[in-house]
Amino acid sequence: MNIAVGNWFAIYKRELQSYFKSPLAYIIAGVFWLMAGIFFLVSMGSILDQVAFLDSQQQQFGGPAQPVDVPYLLLQGFLGVLASLMLVIMPMLSMGLYAEERKRGTLELLATSPITNWAVALGKLLAAVTFFLGMLLPIMVYEAVIFASASPAMPISVFFISHLGLILLAAAVLSLGMFISSLTNSTILAAILTFGLALMLWVVEAATANASGPIGQVLGHLSLLRHFNTLTQGIVDTGSLAMLATYIFLGIFLTAQAVETFRFQRS
Repeated sequence: MNIAVGNWFAIYKRELQSYFKSPLAYIIAGVFWLMAGIFFLVSMGSILDQVAFLDSQQQQFGGPAQPVDVPYLLLQGFLGVLASLMLVIMPMLSMGLYAEERKRGTLELLATSPITNWAVALGKLLAAVTFFLGMLLPIMVYEAVIFASASPAMPISVFFISHLGLILLAAAVLSLGMFISSLTNSTILAAILTFGLALMLWVVEAATANASGPIGQVLGHLSLLRHFNTLTQGIVDTGSLAMLATYIFLGIFLTAQAVETFRFQRS
């Protein structure tokens, strides 16, 4: 057991170090922070303008002022923008997880090593998720600073549950991207295919909106956007958690099977 954990941690440590040694990873993080900061300011300004407009309308018609939960609206809108931004960022983080191994010729060493394919896949995925968390934490800090000054204060449970949804969404896309990366030695192709798959799972609910019957319900349930939106509302929905966890598990499983197939092809 200790040997297995040590092997897994070695993969995790190596992969995480590769992110911090890669100039591309810093460029991705910098662009993510810049765009997130711009969108946060734009979202906050837009919501404040809407609230001011509603107040002026109510005063004009002499109606009572209606309370507006500005922090909640800002959080939902901003996380929705971040999720859309992640559709581009996450494929770039996952594209080299296995494609680089194929390109360097080291995938065969991993496939035939004593470390199980599951341990390798899990270590690589957790390294990518850890790097994403490092990108997300500064954003959460300035969000928390802004929301702390709101009156009434936002429930801390809503803040953390909504960001948990964002993290699970990122992990799901990274896991599926890792599987696609295991199929090719082209990082660019892996990124494009991952983006296409994530986008398809993102809009499948809208695409099947007019579909009736159980088929439409099943296809709508596959939507990443539906389950993400449920969590951003601060609702702990076990169905949404289970579905996002299923995508994560599916990516790891398919990756392990792809590497196992590669090992048999080489034997």
